[in-house]
Amino acid sequence: MQDETLRHSVPRAAVLAYSVCALIWGTTWFAIRVSIAGYPTLTALALRFAIATLLIVPIAATVRRWPRGREWTYLVVAGLLDAGAYLLVYLGEERVSGGVGAVVYGTQPLILALLLSATRIEQLTRKHVIGAVISIAGVGVLFLDRLDVSFAQAIGVVLVFGSVIVATAYSAIMKHHGGPRVTETRGGAPAPARVPNVVATAIFLAVTAAVLGVVAIAAGDGLPWPPPVGPTLAVGYLGIVGSVVAFLVYFWLLEQTSLQFTSTLVFTYPLVALVTDALFEHAIALGPRAYAGAGITLAGLAVSLGRR
Repeated sequence: MQDETLRHSVPRAAVLAYSVCALIWGTTWFAIRVSIAGYPTLTALALRFAIATLLIVPIAATVRRWPRGREWTYLVVAGLLDAGAYLLVYLGEERVSGGVGAVVYGTQPLILALLLSATRIEQLTRKHVIGAVISIAGVGVLFLDRLDVSFAQAIGVVLVFGSVIVATAYSAIMKHHGGPRVTETRGGAPAPARVPNVVATAIFLAVTAAVLGVVAIAAGDGLPWPPPVGPTLAVGYLGIVGSVVAFLVYFWLLEQTSLQFTSTLVFTYPLVALVTDALFEHAIALGPRAYAGAGITLAGLAVSLGRR
């Protein structure tokens, strides 16, 4: 009855939130390309997360429930791995278009399913196996297509796929450890509590920003002066809209709808990224075989996300 009420009370708001997430995450891949066209790659990446951290930490500071004990460890480790994952994404996008990067990164839920099964955290279903095989085959087609164009672009596909592996590792950590329960007293009765999403995200982003800032300084990457207009707007868009607004909208969407509904974002945002590239990406062109590889990869996602 509650689900039925939910479907009739907030369908338009949920669809709007879903569309916002798909549009934001679908366009961030091209925005990365724009940002690194005017800023050193490591600087653009560090600035993105510094901006996001400065925005979300004051919001999280208003929340009373903060991590305790080992919760800090899991969030810090996840932030470290997130820094590594995004570093690989940005280095990969030096070489391939945002659409290709988005399609490859969209395989992350399938790789996560394989890892969770291998570590016996969750049981792997047949549709996940079939979907993973199809999607990885699609990534292989993309790799071979980009290899025919240049070795650098093939390496770009490998780097983005490497980021998927790293992101999958911290997702598995958070799945198994990231939500440890503590006991709080509510009206005299014990009740389990978890770290609020906004607090976990603030710590997660702050650790990522700190690591990437150190890496950028160690690499000697500086700031261009005067700041280029287009890349600067792209960095701001990635930090404010891509990292803070999108996650806050996504968390709201998770509360209003089912996980099955929100999980389809991994299928829709690569489509948005491909359309964005087709409209605005001029430096790297995709041919029929690249689109075929993207289609195969997304077909694998569709198989995995489909109902039994």
